[in-house]
Amino acid sequence: MSDAEPSDAERAPKQWTEPQGVALGLWVALARCYARYTKAVAYKVQEYDLTVPQFGALEALYHLGPLSLGELAEKLLVTGGNVTYVMDRLEAQGLVSRYRSESDRRVVHGKLTERGRDLVARVFPEHAAFIEHLCRHLDPAEQQELRGLLKQLGKGIAATDLRK
Repeated sequence: MSDAEPSDAERAPKQWTEPQGVALGLWVALARCYARYTKAVAYKVQEYDLTVPQFGALEALYHLGPLSLGELAEKLLVTGGNVTYVMDRLEAQGLVSRYRSESDRRVVHGKLTERGRDLVARVFPEHAAFIEHLCRHLDPAEQQELRGLLKQLGKGIAATDLRK
């Protein structure tokens, strides 16, 4: 097997339109950017002895207050089973507690313990500065524009293209 560039005979022919090529390029750019971004964030939150989902759960409970595990799963874009696993780990560390809803005993809520609140209060300013650092490659106006475009794309997909 050679390290040389593949010949035209070894490459599949392009079977897409120019607009499809643009959309495919956007998908690849989004996927690569997301992978790099999350890798950088994962490396940073490791400094706090946490995973990205654990940090996300703590941050959500810190800024939004107690949430049902279903609401937490929606905020973190993960499954209910994943939230349960994350909460198990955080509870074992004494960072969160869980309790049943008084109005519907099937619903379980999570909330920060004092230790969890202290941890997030201590590390969140550094985390926010790190996120700002990662975004330094775009000026603030570009960051706002990109955020708006990504929200528009995500809401459009959610409204018309996701199976419910």
